[in-house]
Amino acid sequence: MPESTISIRPARPAEAGALHELAALTFPLACPPSTTEAAKATFIEQHLSRTAFERYLADPQRLVLVADRGDELVGYAMLLHGEPADRDVAAAVRHRPTAELSKLYVHPELHGGGVASALVEHVLYAAVDEGAVSVWLGVNIHNARANRFYEKAGFAIVGTKGFRVGEVIEDDFVRERQLT
Repeated sequence: MPESTISIRPARPAEAGALHELAALTFPLACPPSTTEAAKATFIEQHLSRTAFERYLADPQRLVLVADRGDELVGYAMLLHGEPADRDVAAAVRHRPTAELSKLYVHPELHGGGVASALVEHVLYAAVDEGAVSVWLGVNIHNARANRFYEKAGFAIVGTKGFRVGEVIEDDFVRERQLT
C-alpha cells in the first residue's frame, strides 16, 4: 500500500461496496481459529454485505466512520446510539446513556500503525456529541490482540455475552469505557 495521509471521516453512501470488501477481508481475522470458513462467509453475507452497509449508512442511529488513505478505505468503525438490545449487555453496562462501538476493523497491513486508535478517538468524540456518557463493545474472549488494544484504549471488561457466527455462539467480553 502506498504511503499517504490517513483521514478519518463519515462514510459516504456510495462507499457501501468498498466497506463490504474491507469487511470481508478484516472480519475473518477477528474470529477464533475454531470458526469455520462457512460460518464466516455466512456472517459476512448476512451482516457485512453491500446491502447491509447500505442499511447501516441510511440508519440515523448509526455513524459509520472510515479511515481513508487517498482513494482507498483502510479501516472503519461503526457507532450505534441507544440502549443495548442484548439482555446480558444491558445488565453489564454501568453508565447511561450509552452507545455501542459495533465494529472496528483495519486493513491487516496497517495493524499497529495507529489507524484503529484514531478511529476510536473519533468514535468517542461522536458518542459524547450525541450525549452518551459511555461506549461499550463486544470482543471475542479469544481475540488477544483486540483485547489488548481495547484494554489500552480504556475499555474495561464489565461482563460477557454471546455472539452468533454461523451456527455457533461465541463468547464475547463486554467492555465499557466511561466518557465523563
